[in-house]
Amino acid sequence: MDPIRVIVQSCVGCNLCFKACSYGAITMDGPVGAREGKPTAVIDLQKCTLCGACVEACKRYKAIVITRTTFKGQDVKAYSGICVYAEHRLGKLASVVPEIVGAARELQKELSAPVTAILVGNGVRTYTQELLELGVDEIWMIDNPDIGDFDEDVHAELVAQILMEKKPEIFLGGGTVVGRSLLPRVAAKILTGLTADCTELSIDPSTMLLRQTRPAFGGNIMATILTQNHRPQMATVRHKVMKPAAKVENPQGKVVELSHIPVPKTRLEFLEFVEEKTSTVNLVEADVIVSGGRGIKDPKNFALIEKLALATGGAVGASRAAVDAGWIQYSHQVGQTGKTVKPKVYIACGISGAIQHLAGMKGSDMIVAINSDPNAPIFDVAHYGIVGDLFQVIPELVKRLENGA
Repeated sequence: MDPIRVIVQSCVGCNLCFKACSYGAITMDGPVGAREGKPTAVIDLQKCTLCGACVEACKRYKAIVITRTTFKGQDVKAYSGICVYAEHRLGKLASVVPEIVGAARELQKELSAPVTAILVGNGVRTYTQELLELGVDEIWMIDNPDIGDFDEDVHAELVAQILMEKKPEIFLGGGTVVGRSLLPRVAAKILTGLTADCTELSIDPSTMLLRQTRPAFGGNIMATILTQNHRPQMATVRHKVMKPAAKVENPQGKVVELSHIPVPKTRLEFLEFVEEKTSTVNLVEADVIVSGGRGIKDPKNFALIEKLALATGGAVGASRAAVDAGWIQYSHQVGQTGKTVKPKVYIACGISGAIQHLAGMKGSDMIVAINSDPNAPIFDVAHYGIVGDLFQVIPELVKRLENGA
């Protein structure tokens, strides 16, 4: 049955539905209906969005009907356990994996359920020991030479097949470039929901559902989402937010090979991998980050930020304002809409301290703020503050660092 249909016997050809449709999905060239000589409405299902405007316009005659299909969800009682996606690329596990496992082990304390990991790819057997040492109870593995690192369609299909077979109650992945692309594909295949970029995960004590908390509206509110009728409950976790899992001595976990699941042929063609070239270290992995904001006044002054970053062996970061102004690439942005970082030392130069920026770096072990405004909000979270002209302060810091001071 079509999701929307016209009851010809009730249609009087009044044109009200035609006028109400904003998508051009209705024409008045159907067979004669209830009113002699008046053609009835015809709905183009390719253009119709089921918005219901035509139904509202036809309240008097009730000649247009929408039939909505309600999906009741899976048998949630058939699902149990917490599963993580063991992301890997270019010969090593992604640095977010220990954090996801750490989050899963925290949830395990409340659910008393096993923690498992999905590991698929070519030559991935070498990662199993590292995963077991993180405290994973069981690894569901497909190690096949036909699976390429960048065959995302194949990875999505295999992960979906494993989830449908093993039925974990919760499935977690990293809020990385890979995770943000792969997990939505998986969620669509298995007809469940997905909450992206979570900064907090917990179990609701009354329902035992996964509470998935993430920032919304530019970080101005925190939204907590529950997946009530579908399984698994899926979420991606922001990098550098969760505490990494501590390694366990004498791991007792096991590896289960799922070689019976067929590996489909990829529809993608891998051309080449171009690694971003930068004179400093990776932002997310850095122990020291030096960030610049609007206070540096000109894009060319990021050279000053880079000098301080090089002197400290750190990476270059930036506020959203600096990125939006086109002064530096988005890959350097720290904050709610950029990267969440947790370095040992974070040096904020000319950054006022908007809430969106603070959300991305407030977990740093030590925060140093350099700003000419003594009332800047950044000083509220800084461990050390320097009120002064950054164009004088930074060169002096660089000089002392280079001299071994």
